[in-house]
Amino acid sequence: MKKQPKLDANGHRKFGIRDSVAYAAGDLGCNMSFALKGTMALFWTQVMGMGLWYSLLLVIVQVWDAINDPLIGSLIDADRHKYKRNKFLQYIWIGSIGLIVGGACCFLPFPQAPVWAKFIIFIAGYVIWDAFYTIANVPYGSLLSLISNDPADRASLSAWRSIGSMVGNMLPMVILPFIIYNADKSLNGPRVFLAALIMGVLGFICFQFMIKNTEIRVDTEVNVSEDAPKFNVFEALKNFVHNRPAVGATLAAMGMFIGMQGAATAVSVVFQIYFKNPQISGIVQLFAMIPIVLFTPLARKMVTKYGKKELSVVGSICSIIGGLGLFIITPNNTGLDLIIYVLCQLVYSLGLGIYSTVSWAMMGDAIDYNEWKTGKREEGVVYSLHSFFRKLAQGVGPAVALVIMNSLGYVNNTVDEFGNASIDVTLLDWQVAVNLRVLVAVLFLVAAVMQFVGLALIYNLDKKTLAQMNKDLGREIKAEVEEKVEVNA
Repeated sequence: MKKQPKLDANGHRKFGIRDSVAYAAGDLGCNMSFALKGTMALFWTQVMGMGLWYSLLLVIVQVWDAINDPLIGSLIDADRHKYKRNKFLQYIWIGSIGLIVGGACCFLPFPQAPVWAKFIIFIAGYVIWDAFYTIANVPYGSLLSLISNDPADRASLSAWRSIGSMVGNMLPMVILPFIIYNADKSLNGPRVFLAALIMGVLGFICFQFMIKNTEIRVDTEVNVSEDAPKFNVFEALKNFVHNRPAVGATLAAMGMFIGMQGAATAVSVVFQIYFKNPQISGIVQLFAMIPIVLFTPLARKMVTKYGKKELSVVGSICSIIGGLGLFIITPNNTGLDLIIYVLCQLVYSLGLGIYSTVSWAMMGDAIDYNEWKTGKREEGVVYSLHSFFRKLAQGVGPAVALVIMNSLGYVNNTVDEFGNASIDVTLLDWQVAVNLRVLVAVLFLVAAVMQFVGLALIYNLDKKTLAQMNKDLGREIKAEVEEKVEVNA
């Protein structure tokens, strides 16, 4: 006989490890599609030979992002249809199908095509990918506030989401460099395309697992009458601007992604021409994630004791220290230089790990804050605007980094008939490699400072204020109950 799950007072399956793992699988699915974005700059500059044109293309597609994210978020909020499970899960299901091919569309290897055709290929591919990514990612982020209203449960979900994100980044980070590079350190375009297609399929599988195992416990259904006011997207946008926790968390997330995505392009090239070993780049970055792995199991208990804001501010300070240490460069790139780089990355990642494990729970609280101050739940708009600014950092960051890299002497060489390209290090002055190494340090430091400003100076939901908000919303959690909750992270 099949074992029946334990139910809570409302008839829902009790929150447990199944919920956390399922939610982690969702971000794993997102990152199966998203992880290759860090390779996009190398693909379009080295394989497709676009050079600075790629920077312009990135800025153009951000205009689409400006329309796409809030539009889809507002459409989700305005959707009052009754779905069998939940409207957010339905949208995720649709998005997961589109992402099977959406990511691969960004890596169509046609290096001999004319420039105008490459413009079309990139913009069309990015628009298709971005639309389906938003359809899946915006409702996925909103789900955290619906799975449970217990702060400890949300901390667990956020921590496990970080695990899903981390695994989703680690697998491509470690494995892909051994697949997509040729023996001469050049990038292989057709292999990148095939890898993107396979990762889309893996992401679909992860999403289906999440959908099947997700339990919605927070009832936010609204019975809409003919006299009820219609959803106003402009009012929702105004509410977001006045939502300090959402603005602070968004600025911090932008900083995080400038560090992760903006610096990713420069880091990849630094390992090509400075450390002269692109294959180990993934291993080094994997090693730097050790602090995140170690902190994640402690997140739930530490959040209960100290609070999300308080912990994340300490994390941003650690990242600033690590970013400053990255400026230490030994002459002539000795083995000591790589050791210093790795150690500073460890300190930086410790701070990033502290913040990332609670970042999504902070956005869940920001959604509740919007309801607390306005009386309205606008998960789609709040999260979609948060997602938009994150993706703005993910797009503009690499574009600006690439412009700076070219101003520092980064050279893209010719592409052969098979779609392969390489950077001939003999064409680069050693000072160029050193300059790019410094650029990496600058990008990481700027990212850490942005996190500190967003979390310490803008985000205003400290532990005391959060408790008051939950009390006013009727979601107060008794301390003695929290202490008995099973640790799921």
